[in-house]
Amino acid sequence: MAASEEQEARIQVRTITDLARLAGVSPGTVSRALAGKSLVNTKTREKIEALAREHGFRPNQMASGLRRQKTGVIGVVIPLGHDIRQQISDSFFMTLLGFLADELTTHGYDLMLRRVVPDDDADWLDRFIGSGMIDGVIVIGQSDQFDRIEEVADGYRSMVVWGNHQEGQRHCVVGTDNRLGGRLAAERLIAGGARKLAFLGDTGPMEFAARFAGAQDVAARMGLPSVLPLVTHLSPDRASEEIAKHLAAHFTAQGRDIDGIFAATDTLAALCLTELRAQGLAVPDDVKLIGFDDLPIARQTIPPLTTVRQDIAAGARGLVDLLLRRLGGETTESLVLPPELVVRETA
Repeated sequence: MAASEEQEARIQVRTITDLARLAGVSPGTVSRALAGKSLVNTKTREKIEALAREHGFRPNQMASGLRRQKTGVIGVVIPLGHDIRQQISDSFFMTLLGFLADELTTHGYDLMLRRVVPDDDADWLDRFIGSGMIDGVIVIGQSDQFDRIEEVADGYRSMVVWGNHQEGQRHCVVGTDNRLGGRLAAERLIAGGARKLAFLGDTGPMEFAARFAGAQDVAARMGLPSVLPLVTHLSPDRASEEIAKHLAAHFTAQGRDIDGIFAATDTLAALCLTELRAQGLAVPDDVKLIGFDDLPIARQTIPPLTTVRQDIAAGARGLVDLLLRRLGGETTESLVLPPELVVRETA
């Protein structure tokens, strides 16, 4: 073997640049040759293809996707306009993201995650879509960005949103019937003997507002007092402290008249359970408590938490299925999943 041939055999070809150096051409020529572009003459293309085969070189998925104007990446964005301090490490987000990652991987896609604060970036969705880095986008939560999402949906089909559906909206949504979930929670509390209900959580975001409205529907139908919004805003890093403060303030001002609490999430319900115990109140004897989501924590509290289950795994499958169908040119309707009351020991 000649010296030059021995040297060529020792070259590690891991990138297009390595292959270009070996072939004595530019990386752009290699890229065009492997893409079958007619701009590269036949002799040069055949040489590059032969060297690629010899060295077992395969363009990576991203490079291949860029040649097809596809990236093989789905963007997942979480807008936090209603609470900039909320963290992606929230149990609900992590659960949904895990199912999404599994489902996207099954279909051969990677996931690019972005957390945005819309107040600091009014064009957050437009810029992400126009970045050239993603083939489509899944938005987790409408936050206070419903109108912005609607505007983008008018001109961009490759988007599906996890959130609350309302009649007449233009963007495609996958989510639970939150208002029905709120009704199920209130009905269970009342059936257990509760007569003065409270809602624990921020009533601003669309999903939470629908849960609160559902509970109000039932209280009004049963001729009971309006559901009391116990805490309208919670900072995640001070949630336990804030719940304690608001509960203590309420009990001091009005006595211990609340006998049923519907928490907007299981995480809030678990924190509430701790604070009720600190107030000397027994659950469910003194206060009945229901959460929402049916996250793993709901089975781990003492006593185990009664909650309204939303099928997060089915939601992730629905998000990916609808998005892939939209990428294929289909027109899709929103998917509204039925909630399910899961009765344990707190109500």
